[in-house]
Amino acid sequence: MKKFVMYGAGNIGRGFIGQLFSASGYSVGFVDINQEVIGRLNADKCYPVDVVTNEGVEEQMVENVYGIDGTNVDLVAEEIASADAMATAIGVNVLKFIAKPISAGLKLRFERNAKPFNIIICENLIGADEFLKGLIKAQIPEYADRIDAEIGFVEASIGRMVPVMTEEKKAGNPLRVYVEPYNILPVDKAAFKGEIPEISNLYPFAPFNLFIQRKLFMHNMSHAICAYLGYLRNYEYIYETVADFDIKYVAYKALVQSAFAVSTENGTEIAPLLSHAENLIYRFANKALGDTVARVGKDTIRKLGSNDRLVGALKLAEKHGLNAEYICIGIAAGMMFDPDGDDNSKTLCAFAKENGVKETLAKYGEYTGKYADLIETLYNMLNCGKQISALVKYCEEVSGKEIRV
Repeated sequence: MKKFVMYGAGNIGRGFIGQLFSASGYSVGFVDINQEVIGRLNADKCYPVDVVTNEGVEEQMVENVYGIDGTNVDLVAEEIASADAMATAIGVNVLKFIAKPISAGLKLRFERNAKPFNIIICENLIGADEFLKGLIKAQIPEYADRIDAEIGFVEASIGRMVPVMTEEKKAGNPLRVYVEPYNILPVDKAAFKGEIPEISNLYPFAPFNLFIQRKLFMHNMSHAICAYLGYLRNYEYIYETVADFDIKYVAYKALVQSAFAVSTENGTEIAPLLSHAENLIYRFANKALGDTVARVGKDTIRKLGSNDRLVGALKLAEKHGLNAEYICIGIAAGMMFDPDGDDNSKTLCAFAKENGVKETLAKYGEYTGKYADLIETLYNMLNCGKQISALVKYCEEVSGKEIRV
């Protein structure tokens, strides 16, 4: 049986990537430092994935799995050295900490003259492939040429929504994961070294920039807008936000604007992207997922960053001379997002109050473009208690005054 190493036994690792490889006939070893999860994986050799919709629940068992203690670098290295492929779903900020054990595993492969190897990178970061490659080259610079020639750093677009699991949802099993039915995994076809593994629902595509931007500037962007506007209306769950017509309208209009930007940037047809926008709004309404506003909006220092979901989408639209007013509403609302327990968001929110919108955009989003004035106006309107519908009307007037050929 072929072996797959999944670095990260969290919800995406278990509820999406590991499940796909298991269903495709691989033995899946999960690397993690959570000893309860690792112990249970080794004891049970399987775990339940609950596919949830507004119509009900379907439990699927993921089998041929085991746990790998992430604190044991030698063990992790040996597992990677003997695997057929691997993936990461650990969080962007944690990649720097796992570069050492991955490098140790690759070094063993090189010493054994193992076949080319692919690392599927399941992180929300544009350029994640070069970022991780750089971290690994810094660990084993003597193998830089072989890393380039034999190791595929394959970006993936993670579209499946997997919420934080509460104790109630776990129903006594710490391995249980709730997921939505969507389970397509687009990956960068051009990045693979050697043969592309035959994996259920794996979708190799090139050029891959289209899917990276679609995920970040459409899915993540609109999800965040729902969270930030939902927070202002005291909603707890994402499904509540898209039941609110005002919020759904802004999120959809922002999706359309971003779709045109992504289409123009990549020279692709707009129709499939608009269809994807419709599908996203439908999927956000999945009550059974129980995804929270706090989770989706968390860490505005990152999510209002220069190349992230909101400001990145804005910059792409501006680059091509396209409208972005509804994306701006999301950015303005994001500057007011400060739930308890979210220290990064509280920091950005406080900075905006003290220093103003434009300085906040410049500091955290590296943005000083033409929409800064509009974002400032929208922020002030929200701060004064204006309703979302008033912001929409204002944006319609701003857009309507522009003369277009």
